[in-house]
Formats: sequence, C-alpha cells, structure tokens
Amino acid sequence: MDIHDILKNPDEHVRFAVYLDKLELVADPDEVDLVSRVLTDPDRTMARSAVLRHLDRRAESLCLGPAYEEWAQAMTRATIDHPFLVERLREWSLLRAVTLRLPWQQDDLLASSNWLQLRTAAGTNTEAVEILAEAGRTKRIRNTARSCLNHRGSRRNRLTRNP
Repeated sequence: MDIHDILKNPDEHVRFAVYLDKLELVADPDEVDLVSRVLTDPDRTMARSAVLRHLDRRAESLCLGPAYEEWAQAMTRATIDHPFLVERLREWSLLRAVTLRLPWQQDDLLASSNWLQLRTAAGTNTEAVEILAEAGRTKRIRNTARSCLNHRGSRRNRLTRNP
C-alpha cells in the first residue's frame, strides 16, 4: 500500500495506524520523504500526531549516539512548516545535551515544555535536576526532581555506609 492508497481511506484512525506502521518500517534513506508525505494528509492534526510519535520513537533510540545530529537536522528540514514538531526536535536536542553533559543553557531548560522538564527531572544530570527541583514549571516537575535528588542522596548514603 503506497501513500496515495492510504489517503483514499476516509477513516483517519485507519490512516493513522497505517502511517505509524509505515514510519516504523521505513528505511533510513526514505525516512525524510515519508515524513514529508505523511504531513500532506488533509487531516493535519492526525498527520502531525503520527509524525510526532515517530520522531519521539526515533529520537529516543538515536539520542545518545553519533547519528542523532544528522538525523535531527534532516527531520527539522522535513517538518519546518510544523512549529510544534520542530520544537519537539529542539527539545530532544536539549535533552541530549543535558544527558550527555554537552553545553546547554539553564534558561532554555526553564523555558522548555512540561514534557521535557519532566523527562529531565527524572534524568541523570544532577545540575539540571537541581534547577528543576527549585524552578521547574509545575509542582509535579519540582516534586519529581526533588524525589530524584532524595533517592540519589539516600543511595549515596547507603553506599558510603556499606563499602
């Protein structure tokens, strides 16, 4: 089934499921083209949702490796007319920088979405977690960060008491 056959189906739920299947199986060289074509679906909200799921899945698998940068640039070009998708890719790049301890800015983290702040609050970068424990956007983010810090502190105490 090609993209034109998919578009002929009037049920957006069916198209959504087929898009997810196609995106999951797409070969790397064809990924940009498929993402661009999915985004031409008349139901723009559904198409963006399918691509968002794909971007999240791929970014999570690539985020810590060297292939991420090139992939993120290509996906940004493919989604340039869709600000939410571009922003999500930017946030994945920020999460990558925080996680790998690459340069990042506190203001960028504090201005980021709840999605990114919550992921970061449960992450491994103590500096970022401390920032979010103090100034995270929501109570849930601040509590998650504090819990993460408390867990680390109690673990550190157990390790130093039981060498």
